[in-house]
Amino acid sequence: MSVATLFSDPLNWRFAMLRRSFFFCLSGLLILAGAMWPSLAEDRSIIVASTTSTQDSGLFGHILPLFKQKTGIDVKVIAQGTGQALDTARRGDADVVFVHARAQEEKFLEEGFGVKRFDVMYNDFVLVGPKSDPAGVAGSKDITAAFKAIKDKQAPFVSRGDKSGTHLAELKLWKEAGVDLDSAKGPWYREIGQGMGAALNTAAAMNAYVLSDRGTWLSFKNRGDLDIVVEGDKRLFNQYGVMLVNPAKHPNVRVELGQAFVDWLISPEGQAAIAAYKIDGQQLFFPNAHGS
Repeated sequence: MSVATLFSDPLNWRFAMLRRSFFFCLSGLLILAGAMWPSLAEDRSIIVASTTSTQDSGLFGHILPLFKQKTGIDVKVIAQGTGQALDTARRGDADVVFVHARAQEEKFLEEGFGVKRFDVMYNDFVLVGPKSDPAGVAGSKDITAAFKAIKDKQAPFVSRGDKSGTHLAELKLWKEAGVDLDSAKGPWYREIGQGMGAALNTAAAMNAYVLSDRGTWLSFKNRGDLDIVVEGDKRLFNQYGVMLVNPAKHPNVRVELGQAFVDWLISPEGQAAIAAYKIDGQQLFFPNAHGS
């Protein structure tokens, strides 16, 4: 078609303009898709709702770079108390939960929010307190007797008060010690509603007793006049578990990437990485995904 014919016929002119506009739009869409595709392909990340102890102890700083090197997957951690971490997962704001309160974890599964729970590792809780030991409990292996003595002598005690696994363990120990906290609470008992690191800092500032997971205690630098005063009671056992959030509840869950993290944690490689994390030669967590 000649230029003269094109301009002499309005229909031809409109058709040519429409075709040209179509090709411009198509080209633009292809360019936009090309610009977006690399970022989509590179977005290999998951969100893990976990406890403050796994973060504050430095464990994640040790194992997550190894996991990324193996898989190319970035892990973004939301460090909260176990109760809050499970609630975050219930809202669909995490792909994986990695926590330490077995009863709450099983309830999470029963409600249909988790796919399957796996044991990952364990350590233990320790009672930390001032070296002056105003409650006279140092050296004991009976944690409930120690709790009762602290209450009887009104010795200062710091509670996380945040519905974390550690907080729930503490409340259970008070109950087993025969202490009714609702009536026994007073100035001696301070709830802070914060994580393990903050609780240890508060205890150091107050020269108070506090229940801590051993891993966070070993990594804690601001010890002041604090030391472990009670340890070794079987009631202080502290098990950690991991679960993929159920995509049937939240379709946004990154199933493949999240499951890759779960699988790596319980694999021989992941278990070895956990066992290898030490501070001053002391192992903080003991892998037991396969009953080891």
